[in-house]
Amino acid sequence: MNSKISFRDVVKTFPLKGESFTALGGVSLDIADQEFVTVVGPSGCGKSTLLSMAAGLQEPDSGGVLVDGTPVSGPGPDRGVIFQQYALFPWLTVRQNVEFGLKLASVPTAERRRRTTQAIDLVGLSEFADALPKTLSGGMKQRCAIARAYAVDPQVLLMDEPFGALDALTRVQLQDQLLRTWSQEKRTVLFITHDVDEAVYLAGRVVVMAAGPGRVHRVIDVALPYPRTEEIRLSPEFRRIRNEVWTSVYHQEAPPRAA
Repeated sequence: MNSKISFRDVVKTFPLKGESFTALGGVSLDIADQEFVTVVGPSGCGKSTLLSMAAGLQEPDSGGVLVDGTPVSGPGPDRGVIFQQYALFPWLTVRQNVEFGLKLASVPTAERRRRTTQAIDLVGLSEFADALPKTLSGGMKQRCAIARAYAVDPQVLLMDEPFGALDALTRVQLQDQLLRTWSQEKRTVLFITHDVDEAVYLAGRVVVMAAGPGRVHRVIDVALPYPRTEEIRLSPEFRRIRNEVWTSVYHQEAPPRAA
């Protein structure tokens, strides 16, 4: 496999009440170019820490994180990061929010406008390009955040519970929107979620993590065709994979104790 993102025996600890908490205890994982991978696991298994390291927002205590074979040493335009909170500038319109990163990168005006318009069209917000965030629904705000990430043309999208705060219907709609966008503008996607159904519906592979310490418990292939549809979501094969992931997440054995 030609790896786009590689985690090599990554260890990360944090101080906690005068002791050391091991968020990641030697995680190794490879994600291929243009692959859509979701990560699920119980609270405290290090999912968000793993994504933060790929984003360059945190550093491992030992081991390494590589993108295209190059060690990650900080944030970069090759990686777009989308969090659960939209983090939009409330005084800027949708167009201005999407354009913001391109301005910082000193992209020429004509190219900046072209890429901004393309990204807004891609997420279906053309009619709201001149609207302020306060006039948008939660789903629209998240689509704006996704458009902003796409506008800078990243090779990798790192998404940490991006739909977690949305109602169930909006969440399903944005899952479909994200998959349509990914099918048109293939990127490598690492997507963190607590929702097992979401993990299976979106991914080509589901990484199930375990806690105490954070580690890869299982990697489950999702042999379902794209584009994903409601028919696939209701299929026996989807239910089978979903049950396999659910069991892997919620019926894990405790790690062996050191002698």
